[in-house]
Amino acid sequence: MIDQGTQRDETRARIVAVAGAMLREHGAAAVTTRAVAEGAGVQAPTIYRLFGDKDGLLEAVAEHEMTSFAAVKADAIRVARDEQTDPVEDLRSGWAMTIGFGLANPDLFVLLSDPERGRRSAAARTGTELLAERIRRVAEAGRLAVPERRALRLVHAAGTGAVLAILSAPAEERDTTLADDALEAVLGRILVPGSGPSSTDEHMGAVRSAAITLRAAASDLDATSRLGALSPAERTMLAEWLDRVAVAR
Repeated sequence: MIDQGTQRDETRARIVAVAGAMLREHGAAAVTTRAVAEGAGVQAPTIYRLFGDKDGLLEAVAEHEMTSFAAVKADAIRVARDEQTDPVEDLRSGWAMTIGFGLANPDLFVLLSDPERGRRSAAARTGTELLAERIRRVAEAGRLAVPERRALRLVHAAGTGAVLAILSAPAEERDTTLADDALEAVLGRILVPGSGPSSTDEHMGAVRSAAITLRAAASDLDATSRLGALSPAERTMLAEWLDRVAVAR
């Protein structure tokens, strides 16, 4: 006897797959309840029961596709870490993957570019977390010139804006190099000037240099400092930590 829950999940997955194919091949306008029901071999009321309405169905399709794409990006990040790929090159690779996905799935990308939908999407949040992981590697290499959160927002905004700007043009007039220019503009803002690929020794040297620089200012981080106020005990502890980093080998 087939479990009802299993049967429900299989039916739901089949409907999402059919709707996803329609969305990719013909656009959101083609994803009608009647067409999807016929393609999935179900009655229209089944779609309403499982998804509420067409909008709910489209959100389910978007979540499914974004989850699959996030898994691909996560694999790429693991490989980059294992192979010690230059973090900026890995960031470029992730950018290219995302731009390519957006241009290949325009209706899906437009759906998730809606801030409200994005906030509801677990897959979209996962994608943001993966971008944050790439940016963290750049920071760990001593090559990030702005706070990680700022860099994350700049890269995310530039990528979303680039895809939407490209898609807004007629198909025959779309210029994908716009995305390349947008990336270069953002990298120019978030990277330390002149920072190229670095070896492990260079990375550690950059970390020690940063520690030495901050250690020199640690005693001034009191209530009068524009960098932030620390208590005497906190300044002492910070200085001790930075001294350890500065002499580490």
